[in-house]
Amino acid sequence: MEQEKVHGSEELRAEAASYRCSACHGDEDWGLGHPIRGRAKSRSLSAAPAVASTREFRRTRSLHGPCPVTTFGPKACVLQNPQTIMHIQDPASQRLTWSKSPKSVLVIKKIRDASLLQPFKELCVYLMEENNMIVYVEKKVLEDPAIVSDDRFGPVKRKFCTFREDYDDISNQIDLIVCLGGDGTLLYASSLFQGSVPPVMAFHLGSLGFLTPFNFENFQSQVTQVIQGNAAVVLRSRLKVRVVKELRGKKVAVPNGISENGVLAAALDAEVGKQVMQYQVLNEVVIDRGPSSYLSNVDVYLDGHLITTVQGDGVIVSTPTGSTAYAAAAGASMIHPNVPAIMITPICPHSLSFRPIVVPAGVELKIMLSPEARNTVWVSFDGRKRQEVRHGDSISITTSRYPLPSICVRDPVSDWFESLAQCLHWNVRKKQAHFPEDEEDADEEAGAGRAGS
Repeated sequence: MEQEKVHGSEELRAEAASYRCSACHGDEDWGLGHPIRGRAKSRSLSAAPAVASTREFRRTRSLHGPCPVTTFGPKACVLQNPQTIMHIQDPASQRLTWSKSPKSVLVIKKIRDASLLQPFKELCVYLMEENNMIVYVEKKVLEDPAIVSDDRFGPVKRKFCTFREDYDDISNQIDLIVCLGGDGTLLYASSLFQGSVPPVMAFHLGSLGFLTPFNFENFQSQVTQVIQGNAAVVLRSRLKVRVVKELRGKKVAVPNGISENGVLAAALDAEVGKQVMQYQVLNEVVIDRGPSSYLSNVDVYLDGHLITTVQGDGVIVSTPTGSTAYAAAAGASMIHPNVPAIMITPICPHSLSFRPIVVPAGVELKIMLSPEARNTVWVSFDGRKRQEVRHGDSISITTSRYPLPSICVRDPVSDWFESLAQCLHWNVRKKQAHFPEDEEDADEEAGAGRAGS
């Protein structure tokens, strides 16, 4: 294992030395690679003693990539289990626990779907009246005419805490997230949290539901179990994507000084004249040829080394969670979310020998437009924030230190295969008919006769 010193202020080193991450690296220490919130000081994350001297503090780098944070939101963390093999935790041992009872919950509802209004009302009333919780909802959800005109829902509606996407930061105020809808609601929830993500409980009320394992029929008992900390959780890795663009003489407007959702700092580097944007991606980053009729032509670097040039309709860089989405349609393998990996899948490549590949989590990919490319390319992040990439621009992708903790119905393995069977009809075919018994007996007698002769 490669050892490296942890750089930073003495204050941060002292704070990092007082925590240990047995869920990821057994008894190894957390370093500055784990951004620790100030509020985390009061949490009882481990009974292990602090390191005696910060000068001797080291962070061991795993061959499987960076060790993710295991605290999610202000109050949730993964129940620790020091029994790990090759620094990979047994998926069955990943259990949710709370340092304090959750008090604030974000409810995300699929917009413009009238069938979800009644489940939304029932859930919010249950959370507020039965569990005495503070419920956050997006402001545009309450602007639905069906909710506005419902006088019976008025008293409950006045108790909501509302926010606006791209303007209000609620990342430090949410203990639990509940999604009502399809897989898109979970992707949207991920985009709202560019740092640590609270646990997500997703109810299947949409069209596909691969990422939403819960049924709403008995939501009261299921929500109660989660609030009590009786639930399994799967850590869905995300991609940290950094887009660097040439300014080309254009001014970049940032409304009210607040960046768009998913864009950290639309920052301007005065020295090199670049626009820098950063995203957290749960499914995939898609680079495609856009409206051009020409092939896209992009260079792919891995840890600074050019590995190949992609000529075709584009390329998909996905997480294991995204392996069952666009990447699967493009011919990639389906990978369980617990596998630490990044997938690179070409879209209709010009070379038939260019097959999808899987690289270790933690490597850094860099994608740039090839110098000889005839046209620009376009990039999108989980289907959002689509933008053009020109010569001189770059897209850097690596594994994020902030996974999305998705709460399971049973356990990470069982839920995944159940989703494969129900949503994708994986390996579903007509069964091969067996031989009738008389034919089997005839075959056995014929075989015995040949053996006797």
